Amino acid sequence: MTKQHITKAEINELPMKQYDGPIVLCRTPEEAEKAVEQLKKEPLLGFDTETRPAFRKGEFYDPSLLQLATEDTVYLFQIQQTGLIQGLLDVLASREILKAGVAIDRDISELQAVADFEPDGFVELADIAKSAQIKNLGLRGLTAILFDFRISKKEQVSNWARKDLTKSQQTYAATDAWLGRKIYRYFEKEDLV
Repeated sequence: MTKQHITKAEINELPMKQYDGPIVLCRTPEEAEKAVEQLKKEPLLGFDTETRPAFRKGEFYDPSLLQLATEDTVYLFQIQQTGLIQGLLDVLASREILKAGVAIDRDISELQAVADFEPDGFVELADIAKSAQIKNLGLRGLTAILFDFRISKKEQVSNWARKDLTKSQQTYAATDAWLGRKIYRYFEKEDLV
């Protein structure tokens, strides 16, 4: 590993990249069940959630979207429509299925507010980065340092609770989960996990 720090200006000079593989959008419990059958076969998933932003003091929303990335597909679960079905809770509680992401504690506690489960198998990538002396611990910074590209954050504060997510929202959400898995694999290759 070469770099351990990158400035905002340096990140902004990098080429933009995003996930461009298959995305499976799950809007019903039945679609979620079908997706879970695939996810349960995976040893490693990229993990993230999206929540409708709150702009007023005291305003709070449950997570709207759960993203889980396999090697070749990203699954997006619209939680308000699918619910956190038992199969998903099983994946989130499985020690055998690693789920890698950045700043995941809040995501997990927000999901636990929707449905009760005992999380297991989660890997906080920022902790691994910290132990490797990397200063940029966010997803955007880690991506820039490890892969020499930057990701768009323009959809970050969009309305994730919409019934029909835009193509741009789907790509943004899929990119974050895809990178969780990709960063984990990088750290694994470097013998950091």
